Amino acid sequence: MSTTPLSLPTGKLPADLLAQLISTLPIDDPDLILGPSVGEDAAIIDIGRGSEEEAPSTCGPGVLSQQDGAGTLLAAKSDPITFATEEIGYYAVNVCANDLAVCGARPRFYLPTVLLPEGTTEKDVQGICEQLGAACRALEIVVAGGHTEVTAAVNQPVVAGTLLGEVARDKVVRTGGCRPGDVVLLVGSAGIEGTSIIAREGRDALLEQGWSVADLDEAANYLYEPGISVLGPALAAAEAELVTAMHDPTESGVATGLWELADASGCGLEVELAAVPVTPLTEAACAAFGLDPLGTIASGGLLATAGPEDVDTVLGLWRGMGREGQAIGRVLAADEGVYGLLDGAKVALPRFDADEIVKLWSE
Repeated sequence: MSTTPLSLPTGKLPADLLAQLISTLPIDDPDLILGPSVGEDAAIIDIGRGSEEEAPSTCGPGVLSQQDGAGTLLAAKSDPITFATEEIGYYAVNVCANDLAVCGARPRFYLPTVLLPEGTTEKDVQGICEQLGAACRALEIVVAGGHTEVTAAVNQPVVAGTLLGEVARDKVVRTGGCRPGDVVLLVGSAGIEGTSIIAREGRDALLEQGWSVADLDEAANYLYEPGISVLGPALAAAEAELVTAMHDPTESGVATGLWELADASGCGLEVELAAVPVTPLTEAACAAFGLDPLGTIASGGLLATAGPEDVDTVLGLWRGMGREGQAIGRVLAADEGVYGLLDGAKVALPRFDADEIVKLWSE
């Protein structure tokens, strides 16, 4: 008796399915220092390795290096923007830049693939190009190539970009680098990117609900203030060698980002849910559509782990850059599990198979 295959939910593939699919791919190469894995943000490739004897080796929690620490590695990341349509070029560049930065890599060359629906005008595509150009100039990124196409395959603009960068061998940080005893840190707050998307895409509905124009404009501007870029604090922490792991929580929010941190490291986590900051505007924007802020797309937040002895130093470093960070939990041994704490009691740490922002369109 045949059964009908279950349809997958909108959003990222479930972690167990993704891990299974990755296991079928050709990923075994000595020059691939950091390859595809659940929770890892970018690839790290040694394109200048001279011989097998010079192959890099692990040199401590979260950092991959050659024994002499010399040389530069290539970092690469591909990511599409499928939720937002306004300011799509800005989103596309910054989300890729974040994923390189949390690996300790400085972004250099961007190659966008821009897919446009039928009916797109020259003015429309010029606007996207201007956004891409402005975002790249702001981060000193060069557009090295790409592709543009009008196609019936999409019903709204999609930008899928590949960003290349470079990182010193002894400065690479990975999501899987944390170890039991580390402190879990968060720069920024939950749902920053989601707040801007809700305000931009749901503006008419929010006005009908009684939102003021001033609050809507402030929420929409979360794209820039506090902003979705974490490039500065991520690179500073990597350069100072103060963190054991970093992760860019994007689709499915901070909560799912914490699960990905645990998956990548093979560790458990204890998270103080009340310690995860959620701004009043984010709370209100999510509530308007029945969204959980912890599961709402979260660019603009930076997850990191550090040894207890380095926590005050890294928080002070970020504070000096105008970015507030806070301790939100601790890394546990794998057999202790992943859970939240609320009023001192253990509760489930939610994991979102689909980003909560999807409800904005399903409604």
